[in-house]
Amino acid sequence: MSIIVEHEKRRREILEKALDVFMDEGFEDATFQKIADRCGITRTTLYIYFKNKKDIFNYSIRLLLTKLEKDLQQTRADVSLNSIEKITKVVSLIIQRLEENRRLLSVVLDYLLHISRSDADPEIRVRRRTIKLRHILATMVIEGIRAGEIVAVNVRTIDDLLYGLIESAIYRLVVLKRSTVEELKQVITLTVKQFAVS
Repeated sequence: MSIIVEHEKRRREILEKALDVFMDEGFEDATFQKIADRCGITRTTLYIYFKNKKDIFNYSIRLLLTKLEKDLQQTRADVSLNSIEKITKVVSLIIQRLEENRRLLSVVLDYLLHISRSDADPEIRVRRRTIKLRHILATMVIEGIRAGEIVAVNVRTIDDLLYGLIESAIYRLVVLKRSTVEELKQVITLTVKQFAVS
């Protein structure tokens, strides 16, 4: 058990340094050798933990999304909150995590630009990674409609609206380099309240 814990701890340490390399070099120019050098290890040792730079990148995203999904499901299951409060809290939590992981977001955007230049469709990759988050949001809207707390509206429209606010947060944090997007949390609160049954 101790070996597994140490292995995972080392993977996270490598991840932190790899993010620095991705930030400094960009996804395309970051190499496995540069990551190994930054970590103070050989490429051979780095292969013990990751197959390649894309594996490191995917691991970082998976780590973020897994924890986020767990937290969102806990909020969704919180019976002390009504549907409006749950949705507001969930979207605010997502935005808070985006603020905390601004470096990773910068690398993700660089990667998406990289693949879009190679005629790949970045939207497919983004949707694949965020499908669980979108499903959680849509499910909470449906539960709110069924509970009579949210007006009967097109669930996809609300889901797209909330997701658009999340994308706006990413743009503001990474492209505009804002240190916080607190004002968006207020917009989310006002927006979600518009769907409440009066």
